[in-house]
Parts: sequence; C-alpha cells; structure tokens
Amino acid sequence: MSAVRTPGRRALAALVALIALGTSTGCGGGGPARSDTGRTAAGFPVRIDNCGVTTTYRRPPTRAVTLNQHTTEIMLALGLERSMVGTAYLDDRILPEYRGAYGRIKVLAGEYPSYETLLAAEPDFVYGGFTSAFADKDGRGRGTLAKAGINSHLSVESCPNGPVTVETVDAEIRAIAQIFGVRDRGEQVVARMRTTLEGVRKRVAGVRPPKVFVYDSGDKTAFTAGGGGVGSDLIRRAGGTNVFGDLPKAFGDVSFEQVAERAPDVVVIYDYGRTTVEEKKRFLLGNPALKDVPAIRDRRFAVLPLSSTVLGVRVPGAVESLARQLHPERFR
Repeated sequence: MSAVRTPGRRALAALVALIALGTSTGCGGGGPARSDTGRTAAGFPVRIDNCGVTTTYRRPPTRAVTLNQHTTEIMLALGLERSMVGTAYLDDRILPEYRGAYGRIKVLAGEYPSYETLLAAEPDFVYGGFTSAFADKDGRGRGTLAKAGINSHLSVESCPNGPVTVETVDAEIRAIAQIFGVRDRGEQVVARMRTTLEGVRKRVAGVRPPKVFVYDSGDKTAFTAGGGGVGSDLIRRAGGTNVFGDLPKAFGDVSFEQVAERAPDVVVIYDYGRTTVEEKKRFLLGNPALKDVPAIRDRRFAVLPLSSTVLGVRVPGAVESLARQLHPERFR
C-alpha cells in the first residue's frame, strides 16, 4: 500500500520550517539558508545538472534523506544534520567526528528503505551514493520521486563524465554545499581534504610506484577497481599504479590469469561484508593461478575499508593509509 501524506503532517512540517526560519540567527557558519515555501531564498535559485537530471532549487532542502554511507558523511561534514530526516545503508561505522550528529538522525533501514518507508519520512531531497539507491525496480527511481515532488541527487561517481579523481570529490562536495546554501562550508571541507593530500604528496615524492591489484571479492573471477572510479586515483596519489587502471568502469571482473599476467607487487584488499580480510588472504594465497605473482609470493597485502574508496570525505585519509602501507619508510 502506498504511503499517504496527510494534511496534518504537511501542516506540521510547514510550521516547523517557519519556526526554524524565525529562530535562525542568520550568522555566516550557522544553519543553511531557509525561506518560506512561497519565496526564493537568498543566493537562490540554484541549477544543478546531475547524471542527466536537471534540477532548479529555489531554496535549500530541509527534509533530506541520504542513502549510502559516503553521501551521509558528506552531508555531516557540511554540518547539515539539522536538514536531514533520515538515512540508510552503512557499510562501516560512521567516522568518529560525525557519530554524535549521526545519532540524532532517524535510520530508515539497514539497507535501502522501501518506497513506502521513504515516503513516510516526507523528504524533499534524496541523496544516493550508487545507482542502486534509485533502482526503478524497487520503486525508488528518480522519475518516480520527482512525480512525488521529491528532488534527488546521485553521486557523480555513478555517472562520470571523464576520469573520476579527487577533483571529482571536490566538485561533489561543492555541489551539495551549493544545493544547501552552505558554499563556505564546502570550501572549508575541500581545504581540509587538500591539506591531508598535500602532506601525502610530499611524503611519497620520488618513490618507485609498486604495481597494485585491488581485490574486492570473487572466487571464479576477481572483482577489482578499474580506472573509472576514484579508487584508481587514490592508488596513484598513494604512490602506486593500478594494474587494471585501463578498465573503463569504477569496478569490473577480471580473470585470475589476467591478474597473474600483470604481476602486481601489492594486493589491496577491500574490507567489508561477511568475508573477512583473513579469509580473502587465504583464498588468494591458495589460488594456483596466482602462485608466481610477486604480491602473493611475498605475501604483500594492504587493506582499505570499502567505505573509504568511494566518492566521499574519507578519500584523503584512505590515500594516507595506503601510502603508509605501500611506503612505510617514508612515514617513520
């Protein structure tokens, strides 16, 4: 049965928005700009072209829902928890600095919420990290949401226009900051990320880049990071070379024979889900197709949580973590 928005709930939401407007101090670094539903807020309208969908925002969203961890953490990094009415689908624990804010937001579902559950939160904006967040077959298609009066935004890693790099992360953060009328905060987040990346760049300058193979999962074939996602740029900035950087997508399947042919020096294991890192290591070490691969022969592994290898605020920390594992001598 479809959820129905009752007049009473809509009136209550409008009243809350008006109260928030009346109590806002209007100081620069405070909450996002807000306006009543009949007027355009200062600094608006904002037009955003996102993955084939063009949206014009006349005011910042005030009832946002995030689907997928990296979108949630972008919102929290921008200090937008007061504009959020729901969130869903974590792969990892929320970063420590955001846990307090996250704890005040309703979790709609462990994974993706049903369309009815999503509607019950009465969002005016849904921010998804992967195309699966807006799966038509599950009733959450962007067109369906638009018909219900709900704007949506998809992380641009799922619809890249060219290589996905750290610059793409910057652009994503700036777009969300623009939508919510907090551009200054967006620039502050980008600046902090750039400081971390610059520190790593200096540390790994002049190193010999080892050949890196990313093992996400798979037993018949290997699901790995290609050149179409931010993971490949992450490896490069950490002082390595992605052996499957020529794959055009963010992720793709390759044979273990192809892995052997490219002879990686290091295997980076993505840590998530029910299969542990140690189980993944045992599988790779016992795979006869890989026995002569330098990384397997020398048991040279690095580990990154999956949550840090997608388009979000964790990327600089992941670059530093991987650089420390690839080039420990530069961090002593």
